[in-house]
Amino acid sequence: MQQQGDSRTNFGGLTTISEQRNRNHCLGSLLFRAGTRVLGGLVLLSLLASAPFVHRVVHAQSQPNLSADPDIFRLERVAVAGGAELVTIHARLANLDATKSSSEEWVPLVTVLRDTLGDLSPENDRLRYVWPLTYTRPSLKQRLTGAVPFFYSRAGNKKGFSGTPPAVLDLASPDREVWNKIFWTALQSLLLDPYGTPVKASTRSYQQNVSDYRKSHIVRALSVLALYEALEGTSAFSESELAEIQARLRLTDKTFGGLLGDLKLHKFNEKQMTQALDERGHNWELLRQRAEAESLYFEPLQLPDGSTTHVLLWVAKPDLETRRGQTFNRRFLNIADPWSDKRLANWQGHSEVRYFDAESRIVSADTPGARPVEMIPLALYGLDNPKIPMVLVDFRDALNPKKREMTRRVLQDVTSNVLSLSSFGQPAYFLGRSVFDFVTGRRGMDINQPSRLRTYSQLKLLLSLSESLNPELKRQIDGRLEKVSLNPLENDLSAESRLATEQYAALLAYARRADGLPAKLDRDRRAELVPLEHGKAERVMFKLGNILSFGKYTHREKAGPAIVNERLDIARRLNHHTRFLLQVAQSSPRIEVIWNLDEVKRSLQFIAEHGEQASSTAIGAAASIFRRTADEETRRLCLDSLSRIENPRAKQELLRISQDAQLVQAGKDLVSAFVALQPARPKTQTPLSVSRDKAGDLTGQQ
Repeated sequence: MQQQGDSRTNFGGLTTISEQRNRNHCLGSLLFRAGTRVLGGLVLLSLLASAPFVHRVVHAQSQPNLSADPDIFRLERVAVAGGAELVTIHARLANLDATKSSSEEWVPLVTVLRDTLGDLSPENDRLRYVWPLTYTRPSLKQRLTGAVPFFYSRAGNKKGFSGTPPAVLDLASPDREVWNKIFWTALQSLLLDPYGTPVKASTRSYQQNVSDYRKSHIVRALSVLALYEALEGTSAFSESELAEIQARLRLTDKTFGGLLGDLKLHKFNEKQMTQALDERGHNWELLRQRAEAESLYFEPLQLPDGSTTHVLLWVAKPDLETRRGQTFNRRFLNIADPWSDKRLANWQGHSEVRYFDAESRIVSADTPGARPVEMIPLALYGLDNPKIPMVLVDFRDALNPKKREMTRRVLQDVTSNVLSLSSFGQPAYFLGRSVFDFVTGRRGMDINQPSRLRTYSQLKLLLSLSESLNPELKRQIDGRLEKVSLNPLENDLSAESRLATEQYAALLAYARRADGLPAKLDRDRRAELVPLEHGKAERVMFKLGNILSFGKYTHREKAGPAIVNERLDIARRLNHHTRFLLQVAQSSPRIEVIWNLDEVKRSLQFIAEHGEQASSTAIGAAASIFRRTADEETRRLCLDSLSRIENPRAKQELLRISQDAQLVQAGKDLVSAFVALQPARPKTQTPLSVSRDKAGDLTGQQ
């Protein structure tokens, strides 16, 4: 296909590989090693993070036109009685079922319940439940096979749906999941494990399958939210709401993730985004360099927004003859040698014809001098993995990816469920496992790696949404993907589309019933009122009762809807402004550089007016903002807020500020005045106003 010594060429996202294997591709950092290439003209290949689990790859000749097809997603809002709305993202999915006449259909993918308290202000909104509509309760057959130890295969599709769709998470009560998990773990260890290995292995296998099934749909919900925001330019949710949803869904993978406070979600989300970007950039470069060294073809697979999470490797059929007998290094590729594989010479599977000119550049078929070249797909890889690229589909050996994934499950099931070995209880096992993981990771062996759940879920979404892949190639990938699945609870893409539509119809019916979602929303609001009415000791007892009753008992206040809404309105607004001020305080050394001071002042004003309910977090934020701004009015509002908060820490912060050496005497006198007034200030008093003429500039400017 190429003359020996030619350089590689970009063509529509596919890259030919040359014999020049030792070129230095480093352009400053590992994240950007897929950087600048010279191909007759300058082609910029950049990796950008567009959203969680989204890494942008832009090719000069294949840059996606995000506005070319604006109808990939659509948003639907449905009002719920009592002051709430269901926000649903629909997607136009490619139909992989050849028996259907329609090639594509609109499918509801993710629904979120937003509790608005019946008004238009976003400050008192609270997100409640998240429904990935492809996530459903398993059928009886799926449940039974899910409990069979060492059964690593799908058990067929769920035929129909009835009842109410299950939510994967209650965003307003994430700690419930943590306590339930702890309770069931204790129940398993104390009551089920002593019955012997069969019971232990069966129950633990079922719990693992249920957990993996839930995680896979959480990953897909995250990807859908990110794609919608990237394609539409505006999100269905505000920035803080989107960060909350993404962070809470990610935290479901952490044992104590549900206990993380709301004020730390934004920081956690940013950290996870950065880590995902690092992993993807690392795996991109490992796979690209290895493919180049082995004279294979590297094609990134793009989602509709241009983000890349998977890569296809191809081989040119003419190269099979010219490179026969060439040494093949499987490191990081983890596939069989293509140069000595007789199956490829007589390949009967899917292949595609690409056209090249005399300089090995891709051209259209009608270009003068264009020559056809048959391309054969070898393997498909996922980039979202902490260590090395994961082979997800091997077109020559369908069992290759499955055997690699099974090594993790078999090792886990044998050591934990049969031999009862633990990294915490057996130091020898911990040491041996650590050495094994280190050696296989260093050598690029895709054995016992972290689960493929995340990248498998993303690939399913890619197959549904991507229009760039050949339909026949899509079907082949989907068929192989379903065979690789280890979870008996999973359904294929066609079944998931059908179940999503049925479940959304059931959810709308549930929302219209007076005893359905509106009644549940009222109960949730009265439960949300409990922390405002009871101390920590009482709340601990209520939580213990909830855990011991398997969630049947939940303490709720008996106040009427009007009183509940009024109390929650103030509490939610206070939490909203506190979170905003904390974000401001943790940002720039000079907040006026990047923040709108009018918004900051508005939040400080609200904190001042409701100081009797403000938390210690608001105290720290106000004190930090005072030190990070030179604006007079903002500083006075910080002092006024601190003087009104009924907490000893507020007075301590005022005293620290008064002792600041950078304050002039007039400023210290002003702070002292706030300190003196702080204990006697009534709750309903309006904010203190101090004229600038009397106090002057707090930093010494008169």
